[in-house]
Amino acid sequence: MLIDVKSLASLFAPESVAVIGASTEPLKIGGRPISFLKDNGYSGRILPINPKARDIQGLPVFPSIGDVDGTVDLAICAVPGEHAMATLQACARKGVRSVVMFSAGFAEVSEEGRVAQDKMAAFARDAGIRLMGPNCMGVANIRSGMIASFHPAFMFPQPKGGHIGLVSQSGAFGGICMQMARERGVGFAYMVTTGNEADVQAADALAYLAGDPEVAVIMLYLEGCRDGARMIEALEIARRAKKPVVAIKLGRTDAGAKAAQSHTAALAGADAVFDAVFKQYGVYRAYNIEEFFDVGVATAIGCMPKNNKVGLVTVSGGVGVLMADDAAARGLDVAELPASAQAKFKKLVPFAGVINPLDVTGQIMNDRSLLEQAVNLVLSESDYGSLVCFQGASSADPQIAADQLAVWGRVKEAFPDRLISVSGLLSPDFIKAVEAAGMPASRDPTHSLRAIAALHGFATTFARPFTRPEVAAASNDLPSGNLNEVDAMAVLARAGLDVVEERLATTADQAVVAAEAIGYPVVMKVVSADILHKSDVGGVKLKLVDAAAVRIAFEDIQRTVKKAMAKAKIEGCLVAPMISGRGVETIIGVTNDPVFGPVVMFGLGGIMVEALHDVAFRVAPFDEAEAHRMIREIRTYKVLQGLRGAPASDVNALAKALASVSCFAVAHGAQLVSMEANPFLVRPVGEGAIALDAVVTTREVCTR
Repeated sequence: MLIDVKSLASLFAPESVAVIGASTEPLKIGGRPISFLKDNGYSGRILPINPKARDIQGLPVFPSIGDVDGTVDLAICAVPGEHAMATLQACARKGVRSVVMFSAGFAEVSEEGRVAQDKMAAFARDAGIRLMGPNCMGVANIRSGMIASFHPAFMFPQPKGGHIGLVSQSGAFGGICMQMARERGVGFAYMVTTGNEADVQAADALAYLAGDPEVAVIMLYLEGCRDGARMIEALEIARRAKKPVVAIKLGRTDAGAKAAQSHTAALAGADAVFDAVFKQYGVYRAYNIEEFFDVGVATAIGCMPKNNKVGLVTVSGGVGVLMADDAAARGLDVAELPASAQAKFKKLVPFAGVINPLDVTGQIMNDRSLLEQAVNLVLSESDYGSLVCFQGASSADPQIAADQLAVWGRVKEAFPDRLISVSGLLSPDFIKAVEAAGMPASRDPTHSLRAIAALHGFATTFARPFTRPEVAAASNDLPSGNLNEVDAMAVLARAGLDVVEERLATTADQAVVAAEAIGYPVVMKVVSADILHKSDVGGVKLKLVDAAAVRIAFEDIQRTVKKAMAKAKIEGCLVAPMISGRGVETIIGVTNDPVFGPVVMFGLGGIMVEALHDVAFRVAPFDEAEAHRMIREIRTYKVLQGLRGAPASDVNALAKALASVSCFAVAHGAQLVSMEANPFLVRPVGEGAIALDAVVTTREVCTR
């Protein structure tokens, strides 16, 4: 285990909080935590530390942390950066267990600051202190009133009893979310801002919150990740605890990705790998603040739908079509309302649309009870796991709004196991009231559907077992460097892939002998560790049917390749059978991500991977079930299912190969730089799959 969750208790649930650099002014950085702790009813000891004051905000003051009587769980360091190390040392002498460091001027500003930060981190580690920051806005346990922060959001009362845990690498962003929550009447359980992450990282906070039974959902704001293994462990903890995670991750473009020598590395930009991690662990990824907040709130207050079927009720036919389109696009099932239910509503409104969406029409202006009748009918006579109702602008009238709130209270009481979302031109007060009753609300019905799709995604993820495959002991016995195809194919075979039979020939006569042993027709390919794409330089010849063709091809390859790449070292030619018959060319690749380690890529092979960039990634290792999900993720998955009379491909063999490669990549992660099987031919069902070409690059590993 990389994460020591128990050691974080003094940071998130301290029984005493010291403020070093405490101020008599409640609005100053050193004064705000004291003011916030008092105003939010924190029941533990509040210990102002200031050598020049006797009384701070009505509390007795200690000249130094060493003068405090008794133990100190948490110390807030609100001093200038040049005094931070001395303050940390004083905390160590006192036996302080955790420190929140507001002080700035470290790794975020200069190399000199980074060195100073690293020294503090090393000191804290040796002293057994959990250090949050530096350059952070602190941590808040809203339930206990423990506000170890200076963010102005806490100048206002926070809603109590919340079930959302927020982890943010940005202090300002964390505060914005708290302000949005207060305005919406939504309570948070925690706000954690990790700053420079000298010690405590976002992953640590995520793991701690995942173990808190009062936390229903964790909202995660990431700008980057220093320790991929720690983040994977935290997401695994959340996954096993069935705690939904809603994440927003900056840096979605590949502008910063380095050029690479393989398709896999070139396509595996940092964001693509983060995306793979989120999919692998069932994290919902949001792309803007509104989506991040809306989905997080809906997950905290709504129940998990029992299926992906959604019932739609609307007062507008046009909006109903919009809802149906959006629901289908999000993978929700807009299943028809049962015929009996359709007939019943037709008796109420003969001209209503009743298939799904159910359009109550403008007749609702004459009979306001139609809304409740429609919703009850849809929920009672169907197995829809969720329902979205668009009620237009009717709630603008205070009396109508009051009646509607009463309706939704009765509906939720009658159907507590259904995920119900209310939408329309709703006032903030109306939204607060509906959400307080356990029903997510929105002004845009597509946002309601977005939340329902997210919750269904969580339900689907948590319903399947989580397994991590066994990986063999690490090995450093691969040949090193840019391997020629002979050695590269041998590596693929060790990784568990079936590979085509190949024979190396250094002369035309040897090539003929090899071809006759294999059987015509054959393929011939140049062998050179210096040539990545053989066909681009005339290094591949196909459909050689006799000895004469083999001799001509051998000489032609030697001549053509030497002309195209004079400095390339040519080791001869490979002779292989000409694979005929049906099959789909795919690519399996491995690259070593600097954050997350070995990452496996899959997509259609040959030149299609370059043309379409239609690929899926997973962080290794993973099992065959995850490999199947990975395969189904590509846009061109239907090609593997068989198109225009082509047989379905042996996807089970493909999944087995992907899972096997993932385990091999982890076992050889220290040595393996990149590996590709391209094309990896997936044959019809029952016939397996086979690697036809390979590119492998390794590094030497010091074994001393």
